[in-house]
Amino acid sequence: MSTTQDSTGVAGADGRTGKVPFKFEATVIPVTDVDAAKAFYANLGWREDADFAFDNGFRVVQFTPPGSPASVQFGAGITSATPGSAQGLYLIVSDIQAARDELAGLGVEVSEVFHPGAPGAQFHTDGSDRVGGRAEEGASYSSFATFSDPDGNRWLLQEITSRLPGRIESDETSFASVDDLRDALIRAATAHGEHEKRHGGEFDENWPAWYAEYMAAEQSGAKLPE
Repeated sequence: MSTTQDSTGVAGADGRTGKVPFKFEATVIPVTDVDAAKAFYANLGWREDADFAFDNGFRVVQFTPPGSPASVQFGAGITSATPGSAQGLYLIVSDIQAARDELAGLGVEVSEVFHPGAPGAQFHTDGSDRVGGRAEEGASYSSFATFSDPDGNRWLLQEITSRLPGRIESDETSFASVDDLRDALIRAATAHGEHEKRHGGEFDENWPAWYAEYMAAEQSGAKLPE
């Protein structure tokens, strides 16, 4: 079977000459009381994007977490899933303890920070095989905290400071918040200090370029500068 390619560079049929962007922007969570769920997510400081109600009883509410490109939707007539059945919904943060403390300060019942003592322990609802505190040496992808909404839909905070290769397009490096940018700068400054030590301890006049290369590589999973 032949394929055709349009002016955008996207191949037809089974061709692979280009990529059509498929942006995951919303997921549906099942709730019992729409107004109670709305109050809960509003209290978290998430942005309310929509609350549309229709004459046939259908209602859709959408909230977006701070700095997130994706949103959650819930409402009436939007899903047949059992309320509270959404589990392991990821929220990625650059400082797990700060994120956990912020939620606790809002009155949310959130777990202490932990890391898995066995593979998959972050998904164990009974808390088994969890080890208190952040992962050793602050290993990226390895520190967690959990909380649930009023229906029991379960959210999983995961700390990521350095991405695995290929997880972010190298030309789309960005920071979701001032805090994320600050934390990245601190990590870059620490790494740059070691870089200067390895090169005779002399001041590096080209430090801004080194910082930029380090921060972009850290996000995209590329090799870090030495």
